[in-house]
Amino acid sequence: MIKTNSVLDAKGLACPMPIVKTKKAMNGLEAGEVLEVQATDKGSTADMKAWAESSGHQYLGTVEEGTTLKHYLRKASGEETEVKKHEKIISNEELLQVMEENRNMIILDVRESAEYAFNHIPGARTLPMGELEQRMGELDIESEIFVICRTGSRSDLAAQKLTEAGFEQVFNVVPGMSQWNGPSQKSVNE
Repeated sequence: MIKTNSVLDAKGLACPMPIVKTKKAMNGLEAGEVLEVQATDKGSTADMKAWAESSGHQYLGTVEEGTTLKHYLRKASGEETEVKKHEKIISNEELLQVMEENRNMIILDVRESAEYAFNHIPGARTLPMGELEQRMGELDIESEIFVICRTGSRSDLAAQKLTEAGFEQVFNVVPGMSQWNGPSQKSVNE
């Protein structure tokens, strides 16, 4: 049994809600206290790690109990936290214009594979956030990379990671697939 100061029930919620609720719960904790976040969203592990890293809090680990993922995070002190945002942002409409120009680019979809399967931009590469660090070598460092997710949160974290790894032409697409009106397709038969 892991000792925690607070438990957050985020079961049944999909991205970005576990992170939104975690952020709110963290605000109510004192520096050094530990939060247990219970979630069922498979993508929440990568999201928690990335969010903790970008916000300065400490991701301690995840324990799987049946279908529930228990994520443990430690609240950092004021000096440790500073939320970073990727500075290069492009709107859905601007991405459509870039697509029409047929430039040498990569549209990188960092949602979970199930999200991608049911709705994605034609030609977009799927690379779930949890696999980004291990697989970023598959990407051309010289290409423009437009990172997209459902709402712009995961893609913001992915864009930061790519930039830190030396990719220079990285753009976060906001608001992302939740409001995408351009061409889309699915790779599953319903």
